[in-house]
Amino acid sequence: MHRNRDLTIAGNLAKGDAMIHFYRAAAIAPGKLMGALAFAKEISTYVKEKHGVNVEVTMPIGGNPNRVGWAATYESLAAFETAETKLMADVNYMEIARKAADNFIAGSVRDELWQSV
Repeated sequence: MHRNRDLTIAGNLAKGDAMIHFYRAAAIAPGKLMGALAFAKEISTYVKEKHGVNVEVTMPIGGNPNRVGWAATYESLAAFETAETKLMADVNYMEIARKAADNFIAGSVRDELWQSV
């Protein structure tokens, strides 16, 4: 039974049918909750308006509550890579992120890429 499921998953991946899900989370610095949330929404809106990528702002309902997250879905790994390359070259995006750095604990940003199966 698992073999057929595994073959279907492998086939979808080989055909490029797997959607790519990007997740980023960062720990909020003490006393910076409001600034961090304002930044999270600002950067999400900017990415949508300037790059056409819908980024959802999230917060955990379990575990460490002092975190904020962003989630976006892409049609393929190539689409993700193209979008990330554009973001990293966007001077305004980088400046918005730089200004908000003190809202987060240094070194706490964690990125993950997941694929639909």
